[in-house]
Amino acid sequence: MEFSLPLPVLSIVQTITSQGFTCELVGGAVRDLMLGIPTKDWDFATNAKPEEILPLFQESFCENVFGTVMVAHKHLCAQFGLEAGTEDPNLIYDITTYRSDGTYENYRHPTSVTWGKTIEEDLKRRDFTINAMALLIQGTENWVQEKNSTLITVPCTLTDPFNGQQDLEARVIRTVGNPDERLSEDALRILRAIRFSVQLSCTLTAEVTTSILSHTDLLSHISQERISEEFMKMLSTETPDVAIVLLDKLNVLQYIIPELLETKGVKQAGHHIYDVWEHSVRALGACTSPDPVVRLATLLHDIAKPQTAKQGPNGTVTFYNHEVVGARIAKAIAQRLRLSKKDCDRIFTLVRWHMFVYDKEVTDAYIRRFIRRVGVDQINDMMALRTGDRVGSGSKANSWRLDELRERIYNELHQPLQLKDMAIDGNDVMKELNIKPGPEIGKILNELFEDVLDHPEHNEREYLLQQLKRYV
Repeated sequence: MEFSLPLPVLSIVQTITSQGFTCELVGGAVRDLMLGIPTKDWDFATNAKPEEILPLFQESFCENVFGTVMVAHKHLCAQFGLEAGTEDPNLIYDITTYRSDGTYENYRHPTSVTWGKTIEEDLKRRDFTINAMALLIQGTENWVQEKNSTLITVPCTLTDPFNGQQDLEARVIRTVGNPDERLSEDALRILRAIRFSVQLSCTLTAEVTTSILSHTDLLSHISQERISEEFMKMLSTETPDVAIVLLDKLNVLQYIIPELLETKGVKQAGHHIYDVWEHSVRALGACTSPDPVVRLATLLHDIAKPQTAKQGPNGTVTFYNHEVVGARIAKAIAQRLRLSKKDCDRIFTLVRWHMFVYDKEVTDAYIRRFIRRVGVDQINDMMALRTGDRVGSGSKANSWRLDELRERIYNELHQPLQLKDMAIDGNDVMKELNIKPGPEIGKILNELFEDVLDHPEHNEREYLLQQLKRYV
């Protein structure tokens, strides 16, 4: 078989094999090449020891006990005089010595590793058959190093002791060996199995499914950072809604977002035709943003409806202030998932203001206030959430109101929308009022800004300085 590979990848193989060592491409890169999809997961396995690999690559480093030497794309290109192209300069290539793992501790890492001698020995320790294949790249002595080429087609030999190619063609997720052993060794493999199933449109074997159901409690031993990493990757797939349904079916969702389970059976009224759970999952599937943070906000936008539900005298149900309560719950979930402060705040804002309304009679000042609350950078995110919300309610994705609102937002973007857009700042307030730095300055600026939002023509330095005299 032949594959077209980038020069940095070929340079690694050629450099190692020129020293008399073996070197194969392994893991996700092989899987993705077999599927014909782009990959950024370039892993290599070799019989060279870390101390033999490190001198071969400038700026390479090894900071683990598992024998993995890492080198960044930018350093590799600089060393071999290659065009960096559009690839992330900080992309890391992993080069690991053949090894076998000892017993595992903490349901995550082996207590010891032993250097191996063959690629077959190394592949035995892998998680799933589709990740336990290796490509031996042949004819290294015949490569023509065209420094400006993006890809070079080379012959390869596949090593596949566990029939990973067959499982990949059948779209099946199967463990290498006994699934109970594989999942109890490293409980994160439970999430990886689900993620690969969704990401690659594969089916879990009955044995893997049964094993997951028997070992979900082991996820309590896995760090929130690693759980979050896998979960956010699921939200980044083409079918994040399928991921949520599968996580629920396998009793895994309780270890990620147990709050979401409380929405099951919470009936809604009005334009809604689904309960809160199904509405939320459908909204996620219809969200038009590829950003997993926006998708998470979409999934959680009605998270507080169980807590705020009240039955009316005529049988109707209301959820007053669910967006206010929900914003706090959603932010707490994001923090538990170890998202960045910026992303936690984004989720808070999207959930807090997702209940916006629009009709033709609203003023331009209303539009400007809406933009200010949501933030210019998040307007498209809010529209993506609203689209998901509409579809999840059984409505069409778009409406004349949304189209008109977008147009009016666009027309207001040249107006002052943030404090930094004002013609004066905190220094002017301190100077004119002869006061020291403190919260009073922000309060004054915000009060003046409310006037500017209503009357953009008031955003003149002379006018605003005159208004400051009211605070003397």
